[in-house]
Amino acid sequence: MKLLEPGEELDGFTIDECIHSGGMAHIYRVHYTAGAQDPGFPLAMKIPRMTAGDGAENIVSYEVEYQIMQTVAGSHVPRFVAAGDLENVPYLVMEYVQGKTLEHWLDPERLPSPQEVARLGAAVATGVHSLHQQNTVHLDLKPANVIIRDDGSAVLLDFGLSCNTSYPDLLAEQLRKAVGSPIWISPEQVVGVRGDPRSDIFAIGVMLYQLVTGEAPFGEPQTQAGLRQRLWMDPVPPRKLKPELPEWLQEIILRCLEAEAAKRYPSAAHLAFDLRNPDQVTITERGRNVKGTGFGTHFKRWIKAAGMHYQPSPPPSQQIEEVPIVMVAVPNRDVTDATLYSLRQAVARSMGTRPGAQLACVTVISPGLTSSSSDEHSETSVHRKQLAALRQWAQPLNLPGNQISFQVLESGDVAQALVNYAKGNHVSVIVMGAATHGLLTQRFVATVPIKVAMDAPCTVILVKQSLPFELLVEQAQKLKPMWNKDLDAPF
Repeated sequence: MKLLEPGEELDGFTIDECIHSGGMAHIYRVHYTAGAQDPGFPLAMKIPRMTAGDGAENIVSYEVEYQIMQTVAGSHVPRFVAAGDLENVPYLVMEYVQGKTLEHWLDPERLPSPQEVARLGAAVATGVHSLHQQNTVHLDLKPANVIIRDDGSAVLLDFGLSCNTSYPDLLAEQLRKAVGSPIWISPEQVVGVRGDPRSDIFAIGVMLYQLVTGEAPFGEPQTQAGLRQRLWMDPVPPRKLKPELPEWLQEIILRCLEAEAAKRYPSAAHLAFDLRNPDQVTITERGRNVKGTGFGTHFKRWIKAAGMHYQPSPPPSQQIEEVPIVMVAVPNRDVTDATLYSLRQAVARSMGTRPGAQLACVTVISPGLTSSSSDEHSETSVHRKQLAALRQWAQPLNLPGNQISFQVLESGDVAQALVNYAKGNHVSVIVMGAATHGLLTQRFVATVPIKVAMDAPCTVILVKQSLPFELLVEQAQKLKPMWNKDLDAPF
């Protein structure tokens, strides 16, 4: 189909201008023709290329995007408006999202700071997590398909190569080959496995690598053999190219780029959590390495990859449920050993049934605790003491460093601080102590647990205190002389 000219009309829409002409589609700014209802936001129309030289994937991609645009919702995707008839003129009309694509930050002369990279990456991971919760995997994430709004949030574009478990995978059924953009495609996509949400995490890792180095981690392969190299090869460590990069950022990027999906972040929420809390990232050899991976290791991986059988992935929402972020609210004053013990036991049970879960240990202190000018009550000193107390409380859980984090929040409203933290970090479960007030009191006074349970965006587990067996035995030993004395007394 030829390019449409400004002023032309199509099914009640008037063409304003062509804003993009790509290999698979043309995109126009449009508006409703006079007399039609204004949706309240700017519009864009996407029309697939259908000339004699264009491949069948253009139409298949249109059908895929048409299905998915009607399925996904939320602030991280454009709002769907209308679609054209495939037998007449196929098109999609959606919200025109204002902002800058991620390509804006890929200027090699002025790459963003590590803190800016973390902010951008967390925004993208948050948007991707929202997609995965809706059982949709993007599978074509790249800088041109990510728009960063003025408020810092990310919007994901172009779902023509995506996969949703509610619909047949038309690309897999009809094309029978790996599809994706060569720079950002994941190893499992190379061998034809679609639908794994960790493929999107790999693509985010590629974009983060580009943002910190100005280069693509695996180059720009043009052949199938070139694409397959990412099944066993590690990229050059970012810190070898940019020595000033912090170890935590390299740790995050290289974990995203692991050839085996199981070694990457288990969910985009976990990735966003680390990007927002760099001081909590556990540094391994991945983050410290500045030499790269040796030939021997790559050769062994090549042998392994040659015989590896890739299995279809479970639905994204199911994978997310199996690896939640669990938050435990640990009180720091007026708390008994029994309460702390009961919280730890509840957390141990919750984590034990979810091996890949992330635990966030959080405590909230009053701003007045750090208002003193003395060293003992300085902000640094108080936070350090509270962090030490959290680590001591969590030590019996025996969780690996990359699975647990500690956070001291400062707020006069404990409940709101906990709720905000849960919302900002995609927490799936909150574990906290139940109120000790009687039921009659709770009718008139909204305790912290009640407020959290009312406003939390996730499941809240309220734990009633119970004494550990060892303490029960100790108390029994103390009471034994009293029991004996009572037994000797006359009736």
